[in-house]
Amino acid sequence: MRPIDGWIVFAYLVLSLVLGLYLSRRGSRSLEDFFVSGRSLPWWLAGVSMAATTFSIDTPLYVAGLVATRGVAGNWEWWCFGVAHVFLVYVFARLWQRAGIITDAELTELRYGGRSAAWLRGVKAFLFAVPINAIGIGYAMLATVKVVEALEIWPRLGIDPGPGLKLWSVVGVSLLVLVYAGLAGLWGVVVTDFFQFFLAMIGAIVVTTVAVNHVGGMAALVDQVRAQYGPEFLSFLPVQFTAGRWLWSSLAGISASTFWAYLLVQWWAFRRSDGGGEFIQRLAACRSESEAVQAAWGFNFLNYVLRTWPWVVVGLVALVLYPDLADRELGYPKLMLDFLGPGWLGLVVASLLAAFMSTVSTQINWGASYLTHDLYQRFLRPAASQRELVTAGRVASVIVTLLGAVAAFQAEDVGTVFRLVIAIGTGPGLVLILRWFWWRVNAAAELAAMVAGFGVGLATSVVPMVQIEDFGERLIVTTLLTMAVWVPVMFLTPPEDGPTLARFYTQVRPGGPGWRVQQQSTGLAPRQNLSLELRRVAAGLLLLYGLMFALGGFLLWQPWTGWMALISAAIGGAWLRRLHRGSASQ
Repeated sequence: MRPIDGWIVFAYLVLSLVLGLYLSRRGSRSLEDFFVSGRSLPWWLAGVSMAATTFSIDTPLYVAGLVATRGVAGNWEWWCFGVAHVFLVYVFARLWQRAGIITDAELTELRYGGRSAAWLRGVKAFLFAVPINAIGIGYAMLATVKVVEALEIWPRLGIDPGPGLKLWSVVGVSLLVLVYAGLAGLWGVVVTDFFQFFLAMIGAIVVTTVAVNHVGGMAALVDQVRAQYGPEFLSFLPVQFTAGRWLWSSLAGISASTFWAYLLVQWWAFRRSDGGGEFIQRLAACRSESEAVQAAWGFNFLNYVLRTWPWVVVGLVALVLYPDLADRELGYPKLMLDFLGPGWLGLVVASLLAAFMSTVSTQINWGASYLTHDLYQRFLRPAASQRELVTAGRVASVIVTLLGAVAAFQAEDVGTVFRLVIAIGTGPGLVLILRWFWWRVNAAAELAAMVAGFGVGLATSVVPMVQIEDFGERLIVTTLLTMAVWVPVMFLTPPEDGPTLARFYTQVRPGGPGWRVQQQSTGLAPRQNLSLELRRVAAGLLLLYGLMFALGGFLLWQPWTGWMALISAAIGGAWLRRLHRGSASQ
């Protein structure tokens, strides 16, 4: 890095801090202002913020490593979540808005009653705020250390930092993030997210363009990958057409069980099957139900259609140029260092810092919301003033940041940690879906599912005696064992009482046959046509995946795939249009 690169990075950091400080007054008025922006976010800002928080500095490293070790089809590890995210658009976004909560943990005491609901809220808030959130911040910090190492920033300054100083430098950037996230709350997070997302995308496109030009263009890149690694490496599915029939490809360890677990289990068994976490915070902050739906669609387009392919292409270029690279996750920063000139390198480094900061700021604010609203206010200071709660939120932000730094010193591999996060969150997803549509689900069942999923996922990931190496088998075993716990618990414990169920139904009014008794007792019809929404989900899936694979097909010189995907997208779009017109005319 040259001096001009350093000045560009420094200018970006200063501008982020100034913007966050400018917004600090908007987040200081109340707990709702600090954690859900006073419920006044426009859809476009919420949607971009949702996309920015999933675009961390670890993401291009993770995808580059995934493509280099498992081929393009390896991305189903995260592509599969698109199914859950389309369900979020049509089935859950409006329900979350009507619930009127600040955190998803708060929903437990709207849906359930008594001491069991309070216990569930407290346990969920602690697990999400401390171990799960700390792991998320920690592996983002780990990825940043990898970028710093690959760019050789310290040696170019004549300093031998050692591993400790490298990580402490990243912690220092996190403390800067803490300043604006802790002062401005969600307003500071989402507004800086908006600029950070587009800066991060510009950086990714710059790296992709320069890297592809270096190998002679996309056609030359595709030919080299096919020649060196085989055509199946570019397949969007881990199957290949050989001798007139489709055969399973064992490409780079994607077993059949792993792929089918991605496609058929992971998206609904994961703890965010109904949205969850940071996304719910944005949806709750939107101005209306319709804007929450638009925000969820905006996120889906940005996350899957727009962002996927720059990372995939860079991963392929790194595979061709660095065939012997020991750590495949370093392909992305190595390309930056080798092929970006002065000024451009500084811009792309700033873009990666933007990606890192957008994720960490969200994690800080999100984790602090649990500690403040679901633990401090709920159990310690229920009569606290708004000013006291905002102060508590800022203190909680500091605690969350420090916990993330501790986790960073324990992590070693971005991809491994990503899979650990998925494993320990797998299991309770079905309960989280059913609680919206079936009165019989109770607090005991959800608590049992959450604790069992966390315990089984952790044990099968890290305990030698019971560790399951095949990731797909691990997800399936975790899901089945979790169900073996929560289903008996649900039927052996009493259901929620009538007034609690009626209160929840009256406020949210979900569709489906699971609330007939409450519909009759309250005299209120559901505000959701579940059958219509499920058809919209099917059409939305055709549209989303069709657009994503159409772009990828044409980009990777697979025109047949591109045209078929584009036709699927057109069918999905036309079907959605028809469904929307039909519902509007009723």
